[in-house]
Amino acid sequence: MIAKISSGQDTAGLVRYLFDTKKAKDHTDPHLVASWDGFAPDPGRTDDFDVTKKLLVADLNLHVKQARRLGRAPEKHTWHCSIRAATTDRQLSDEEWADIARRIVAATGIAPEGDPDGCRWVAVRHAPDHIHIAATKVRADLSAARHWNDYLTADRELAVIEKEYGLFQVVRGDRTAAKRPTRAEQEKARRSGHDKPARERLRATIRAAVAAATSTEEFIHLLNHTDGVLVEVVHFPSGDVRGYKFASQDTATADKEPVWFSGSELAPDLSFPRIQERLENIEPQPTNQPGRRRSNPWHQATATAERIPHRLDQADDEASQAHLAAFGEALDALPLLVPQTLRPQLREAATAFERATRSRIRAEHHHARALRGAVRAMVREPAFMDGAVVAMFLDAAILVVIAAARWHQLHRHDQQVTAAHQTLLHLQAAYGHAAAAPLAALAQRQPPQQAVERQIRRLRQVVPDHAEQVIADPAFTALTTALAEAEAAGHDPERLLQQVADQRALGDADSPARVLTWRIQRLSARPALSARARAALARSVAAPHTEAQVHTGAAIPALQPPRVRRR
Repeated sequence: MIAKISSGQDTAGLVRYLFDTKKAKDHTDPHLVASWDGFAPDPGRTDDFDVTKKLLVADLNLHVKQARRLGRAPEKHTWHCSIRAATTDRQLSDEEWADIARRIVAATGIAPEGDPDGCRWVAVRHAPDHIHIAATKVRADLSAARHWNDYLTADRELAVIEKEYGLFQVVRGDRTAAKRPTRAEQEKARRSGHDKPARERLRATIRAAVAAATSTEEFIHLLNHTDGVLVEVVHFPSGDVRGYKFASQDTATADKEPVWFSGSELAPDLSFPRIQERLENIEPQPTNQPGRRRSNPWHQATATAERIPHRLDQADDEASQAHLAAFGEALDALPLLVPQTLRPQLREAATAFERATRSRIRAEHHHARALRGAVRAMVREPAFMDGAVVAMFLDAAILVVIAAARWHQLHRHDQQVTAAHQTLLHLQAAYGHAAAAPLAALAQRQPPQQAVERQIRRLRQVVPDHAEQVIADPAFTALTTALAEAEAAGHDPERLLQQVADQRALGDADSPARVLTWRIQRLSARPALSARARAALARSVAAPHTEAQVHTGAAIPALQPPRVRRR
């Protein structure tokens, strides 16, 4: 159920609208279903409509007139709340609508339950699927009604009503969503030939700039060099930066002036303090040193993303929120880095997941420094020539989004759950396009049959529960190539298989062979362990370390993702 609440100053005009059947063709059989005392005059159930309507208006306005003589009446003294059921809901009876109306006026403070001085109100039903509650906001003691945050209190009560009545449960937000464009903005964009209003286009551009920048200075520099975007820095009298405001060059007022938006008007997390906080929490990437191999930032970002589901399973909600925000930045940056064919789906994925990056939980951004640093390094090293690294990252990203949906669901963030599910569809489509060519290239380099049979024996030894499923997988040929090439580079195939199998359960993947292929390719891209290092590792009495831990110095926890089949 959806409630819409407004205030006005014309009781007679509101009652006239509610009982009108001439101008409003959808108003059929208007009548009262409930009132403040159960005895209010009902213009819909009388032979003399005009007289009864005047009596109803006079009764509703009684306390307003009394308060006006004392100078206490509010200027906007009428309160109007419409409540509409979903199209899929059953048709409620008058008695059920009456109960809903009483609960809403009680919850909002218009007429608290058991309060003899509550405001006067009536509930009018003039269509099968909704009612209107009309009230005057002066109590019997001539004080003003205490109805602060009435929309939120009404919404919370409607959520309870939906469950009790078995109605469709509306996806509700937590007031952290970005402001939607107005109808005027949408019409203006349509007239200008744009598919989205300036507010939404600016929001996407600003988020991409934040994802690419390493400082506030670079953030402004990037926007100043972005076609179609105007940026203005606002300063305090002291000269310190107060904030930013943005405009689109193709959107202006009637006086030809830019239509400016502050960052917070575009989205709650795009205000100057929030942007500054995020840009201050970026892990610097190691510079190149003579004799030391440069690490692949795409591999670093993939490895960091793979650990996010484990982070979300921890009890630290502030850290979890930070990782989701940082992952959102990674999705914002992806369309800048990938081939043209993947960009439409990834733009849609970034736009959808933007809603899942915010909640009422305050993010502690220092927890996500590593992913932010890796994303900035990715921006400086696009992957046009290597589709495999894109597919690897998207494979990890799908797992993150599944875990994000589960985390938000546990916290009852309904809108964020819906956003994560929408994101998953776009990522899966992008992954299907990105993975096709690299997998085909690996399949063309299939090793001899003797080497294939050797890999089959290893699979049955290391992952016996999934070996037959992996062998029957269409991507098995690519997996054997990846294992053979890793072995030729000096890696231990059995150790690699064990490591990637421990990182993530394979039962939730539609194609476990692809899962193993990407992880083996990423880990085998690092230099193989020397014989001395392997001997030292074998002699270790501590908890076993994986090959990735030896190279990165970081513990990689075993991931336990939700059992959701995908791709």
